[in-house]
Amino acid sequence: MKITAIETYICHAYRTNWVFVRVMTSVDGLYGIGEATLEHNELTVAQQCRELERIFVGKDPRNIEALWHEAYRDVYWRGGSVLMSALSGVEMALWDITAKDLGVPVYRLMGGKVRGSVPCYANGWFAPAKTPEQFAEKAAFAIGQGFKALKWDPFGAAYLTMNRVEFEQSMAVVAAVREATRGKADIIIEGHGRFDVPTAVRIGHALEKFEPLWFEEPLPPENLEGLAEVKRRVNVPIAAGERLYNRWNFRSLFELRAADFVQPDVSHAGGLAETRKIAAMAEAYHLPVCPHNPIGPVANAATLQLAACVPNFYLLETMNTDVPWRSEITTEEVQFVNGEMMIPDKPGLGIDLNLDEIGKHPFDPRPLRHYKGTLTEIRPADATSYFTA
Repeated sequence: MKITAIETYICHAYRTNWVFVRVMTSVDGLYGIGEATLEHNELTVAQQCRELERIFVGKDPRNIEALWHEAYRDVYWRGGSVLMSALSGVEMALWDITAKDLGVPVYRLMGGKVRGSVPCYANGWFAPAKTPEQFAEKAAFAIGQGFKALKWDPFGAAYLTMNRVEFEQSMAVVAAVREATRGKADIIIEGHGRFDVPTAVRIGHALEKFEPLWFEEPLPPENLEGLAEVKRRVNVPIAAGERLYNRWNFRSLFELRAADFVQPDVSHAGGLAETRKIAAMAEAYHLPVCPHNPIGPVANAATLQLAACVPNFYLLETMNTDVPWRSEITTEEVQFVNGEMMIPDKPGLGIDLNLDEIGKHPFDPRPLRHYKGTLTEIRPADATSYFTA
């Protein structure tokens, strides 16, 4: 069996564009799919996938470890979001091919199941709330859907610092959501890498009384030493890792004791095996893994395979609403029962692409919205939940 081509498909998804990968083989009808979505750099990462084609074509797709290392070694400018996201998407597809060839789900090749379902927390549950009362109402609805925790960024358009009015507005929203969720679900505060050290510490101290499950990415991701300082100075747990791109980046996070919860993204950190290795490193530090997972259906399917086989996998991030065509562009069949997503047993990643439907939603560039005010984050008027009981 040989790799014959690497194809990419870009699908507009309103707040971003999903980048899907299809690795074709010399065996008739056997191919693998992956996801390399890199928000706001979709065209670039798709081109990087095609650059990798020169390395992969003609090789046996089942030699995943060798192919990954050859690709990483032979790109002189290693690491970073573009290369690692492209490599992640292609690597997912290789696992999909190998597992489908054997007629088993991917997790069976990574040690088998440690669980049959994984508890979920919700992201995107709050739109279009603007006031504390509206956030509380949205929180109550999301809890009614069964989520174990709710995450959101309450900091508007803040960058590095906050004035008194901005600070008090943000804390009012946190207080309202905490009251709506008390005794029913945890809250998770998203920082999106916004703040400098003193502002992050100030926010961390203010959050203590609300007992968040964690305060996520309070500092820009390139300053792990600063993140470790924030963690030492506040009494709320810190989560980080979505913008670290391989095990070598995570080694520094672990050695600095900079986070309590570890958040690799299977679409950015190097793929399934690399994320599995990062999780094993975290396990040695007795740290839970909660992968970053707010993008498309193939990335979600791959993350579920990791949830099946990673012992220290704690919570799955999910977007509780998405574009209405999400259900049409793939064969995704999400089952959500009592706040947990069931892990499928189909061969490979358990999902396939509908290319005709993807073609109906061509690339549409979208700007980063974090510093334009996430409290008023836009979404399509017909956004729908893609969970089924």
